[in-house]
Amino acid sequence: MSDKPQTPLLDRVKTPADMKGMSDAELTQLAHELRLETVYAVSETGGHLGAGLGVVELTVAIHAVFAAPKDRLIWDVSHQCYPHKIITGRRDQMRTIRQKDGLSGFTKRSESPYDPFGAAHSSTSISAALGMAVARDLGGAPEHGIGDCIAVIGDGSISAGMAYEAMNNAGHLGKRMIVILNDNEMSIAPPTGAMSSYLSRLYAGAPFQEFKAAAKGAVSLLPPPFQEGARRAKELLKAATVGGTLFEELGFSYVGPIDGHDMEQLLAVLRTVKSRADGPVLIHAITKKGKGYAPAENAADGGHATAKFDFVTGKQKKSPSNAPSYTSVFGKALVDHAAEDSKIVAVTAAMPDGTGLKLMAERYPSRTFDVGIAEQHAVTFAAGLAAGGMKPFCAIYSTFLQRGYDQVVHDVALQRLPVRFPIDRAGLVGADGATHAGSFDIAFMANLPGMVVMAAADEAELVHMTATAVAHDDGPIAFRYPRGEGVGVEMPEKGQILEIGKSRLIQNGNRVALLSFGTRLSEVMKAAENLAAKGITPTVVDARFAKPLDEDAILNLARNHEALITIEEGAIGGFGSHVAQLLAENGVFDKGLKYRSMVLPDIFIDQASPSDMYAAAAMNAPQIETKVLETLGIADIATRRA
Repeated sequence: MSDKPQTPLLDRVKTPADMKGMSDAELTQLAHELRLETVYAVSETGGHLGAGLGVVELTVAIHAVFAAPKDRLIWDVSHQCYPHKIITGRRDQMRTIRQKDGLSGFTKRSESPYDPFGAAHSSTSISAALGMAVARDLGGAPEHGIGDCIAVIGDGSISAGMAYEAMNNAGHLGKRMIVILNDNEMSIAPPTGAMSSYLSRLYAGAPFQEFKAAAKGAVSLLPPPFQEGARRAKELLKAATVGGTLFEELGFSYVGPIDGHDMEQLLAVLRTVKSRADGPVLIHAITKKGKGYAPAENAADGGHATAKFDFVTGKQKKSPSNAPSYTSVFGKALVDHAAEDSKIVAVTAAMPDGTGLKLMAERYPSRTFDVGIAEQHAVTFAAGLAAGGMKPFCAIYSTFLQRGYDQVVHDVALQRLPVRFPIDRAGLVGADGATHAGSFDIAFMANLPGMVVMAAADEAELVHMTATAVAHDDGPIAFRYPRGEGVGVEMPEKGQILEIGKSRLIQNGNRVALLSFGTRLSEVMKAAENLAAKGITPTVVDARFAKPLDEDAILNLARNHEALITIEEGAIGGFGSHVAQLLAENGVFDKGLKYRSMVLPDIFIDQASPSDMYAAAAMNAPQIETKVLETLGIADIATRRA
């Protein structure tokens, strides 16, 4: 690790107000220092890097021109908020980011007044900014006041339907607000100094309508590589009306495209918009993800997320894996089945790597569909594929599947279409915290008629559940699995098709039965071992299915044990609730069974290591052991035995 970079200008910035007296040249230098500080900080902690590097100049320019926190700056998704955090009073805390009791990796209202709206899911910024603009005009916050409302949204996020719904409403209402489209997919080259200065003067000196026209007409004046990006932007944004753009048809004044890394242009455009805009404005800025740090620029994902790395070389410092990740196990299993069955297709919503479908896309590109950040469309598209005779696997993170729930209900479950839902990131996920936790899918999937819901206890079980999903054609089926590595079990050569609704007995015991659903099974076994040393040998069962339940097995456990405890990595209303309903309907509680359900607590659990998060949720082996003893009424087993 090299010495910390020198940042004399940045050292003077404690809040954005400290930037107000800086010259444009100093702001350009400040952006350079902010980029160095961002890279250095993330090299020590890991986290999201590329998105923040792409908006360094934009971050400095916005805070130099506007007056946060009165002016409300809303970052869509907010992967890109690290530079923003550094210059809004949180620089000294950056080494705690994404760690227990540390800064969030996203914007968070409770963390700072400079974060007016929390984020981590995409495409929410325009809706939120519009709501704040309307609140401003209605006098909703007179004690603080609301000034300009600025949403910064990426080209990926603006592909989602919610962004267009918000823009349609904003154009109709006509409220003054600013949307900055951070477009990091277009071609861009460093602009020549004279041309860049000319464009900046052109933008700054014209009346607003002429300013917009000049911004659009300046494409021919740009250097050739930049012209190509602008032409592609123009093609992308054309509406059905000749000569108009989609944004203008929605009621926005469109300015762009401009170079999002040229401080002179950015300052000129933002100052002009601030002083002259009287309705909704969209500024189209072309940027480069990972800008200014070669290892990030050269990475396929622009350095999106990284472990700790060497500041100079960019080489990541990852711990060696002891077992394959659940995500990779699913991806490989699906490709193996796709090789034998041409009807298997895969759908992802902008997460081919994260869901394990990258391998499928490489092997069978014509059968793999990345629909962009559009979970609602992904689900109904998969329903259409199923209705057309294909076998779709609609792979979406648990936390993102929430956004497609109406489609799961109406377009899949109601029509009993055989869509397969591999649900990655089930349970608590660690550094991404509450926004990415997969806490609710058991409850919201298992309450749907005809839905089969499975959870893998380990990576071998995931292989079997993938095979089971391939074979299942009687309605929809979902199987959930966590982020991270498996537990290191021996892997099967080929997945076995499981009998729907049947559990598996792990060990026989007495007095208490532990019924586990999902990967807490390894912690259940640790607890069982500790209990055995104290004279209590629990029966342990891997439920495999939350729906349909293995009713015969569960009722048998209830009849033959003093106590029954369910354990699941999900919120109340899931597996344990279904078991309780079964027991109640069969009068088991009338016979004195002691029943307990271990679920995630009714709170949003902040970021920490997964182990610490599960400790906070009271779902690790020691808490499971304690729950058994409490249920059996053994406050102090040592005293009791004496």
